[in-house]
This record gives sequence, C-alpha cells and structure tokens, in this order.
Amino acid sequence: MHPSLESAALPADAIEIGRITDAWGIKGWFKVLPHSASPEALFSSKAWFLLPPDRPMKPKRSTATASAPVSQTNWNEPLLLPIKEVKNHSDSVVACAHGLEDRNAAESLRGARIFVPRSSFPAAADGEYYWVDLLGLQVVNREGLDLGQVRDLMSTGPQTVLVIEAAPETEGGKALERMIPFVSAFVDGVDLPGKRITVDWQPDY
Repeated sequence: MHPSLESAALPADAIEIGRITDAWGIKGWFKVLPHSASPEALFSSKAWFLLPPDRPMKPKRSTATASAPVSQTNWNEPLLLPIKEVKNHSDSVVACAHGLEDRNAAESLRGARIFVPRSSFPAAADGEYYWVDLLGLQVVNREGLDLGQVRDLMSTGPQTVLVIEAAPETEGGKALERMIPFVSAFVDGVDLPGKRITVDWQPDY
C-alpha cells in the first residue's frame, strides 16, 4: 500500500526531474535518482508531484484534491509528496517526506517519477542555464546559418555538449546530428525569449 497522500492536479509547467529508486534505512527515507547532475530543484521544492512509473504526463485542469490511501493497483492520479528533508549522501540523493514513517511506506513509492513546476526552480546564476530551458532552441552560427535544433544535452564530465538535430540535406534523407560543446569558446550567446543559441561553428565541423 502507498501511504495516505493527497492526489493533486499536475501543474502545466511540471518538469520530470528524477525518480524514486528504493527505500533507504528503516525510518521512511528513500533514494532518488536525479535526471540532472545539478539537481537544485530537488532541494529547493517543498513538495514533489509523483506519477507512477512510465505513466504519460497529462496535466489536469481541475484544482480539486482529495486525500485517501492509494494502493499500487489504483494509483492513477498525480500524488503530492510533502518533502521534509533532502540531502546528498555519498554519490546519491536521499530524502524523507511527511507521512512516510517506515521502510514499507518508502518502498511503496519505488519507481515513482518526480515532477516539480518549472516556476519553482531556483534562479540560475548569470551565464548558467537549466537543461530543460535549452531543449528545442534553434542554433545558428555567426553568419546566420541555421544549424538545427537542440534535441538533447549530455555531460562529458568537465563540460556539457549540445546534441543538435538538423533537417536532412536531401528529401527523405536522415536527419543530421551535430554536437557542440556548451562552452564560451563556441557559444556566443543564449536568447531564451527568442528561443535561439548563437555559436561560432561551421556546418562542416
């Protein structure tokens, strides 16, 4: 059985930031696998929205909530998890929540997907950007040539790399993929309102 948690409307700007992987200890703590190497939103949010593993995200328009025990067989709505504490432990993140008092309660949430509203993210420092804000941006070089759209980002250790997908050169051809390090040597600027990244990069690099 899941603990008694409120069902809640999923915010329209909800972003998946991690998953609950397992219980940790015997007092209701659980392990979290963040989707980002810098999971600031996990630490700053006082409440997380949970969805069952691999359930499609469909934000609800209703703001009504109801509190009731939920079992794994009827967990169909987003659940609101009020967070008590989050901390780094070794090479992972662990957390505890109000209403989860023992290991069984924590285990009942194994695999749950964690969402928080984008509006609740702490402000990024000057020159820093959240990965989610870069996805979908158009990438152009200094000459104004369109290099494609940011499809993904990946961490290579010391730096982040933009994975850019461009339209195929011929009709029916495969989409082109470019990888550009997200560092000042190659990135001139990021215009979030304009949904554009300007780079010092040529299409034949």
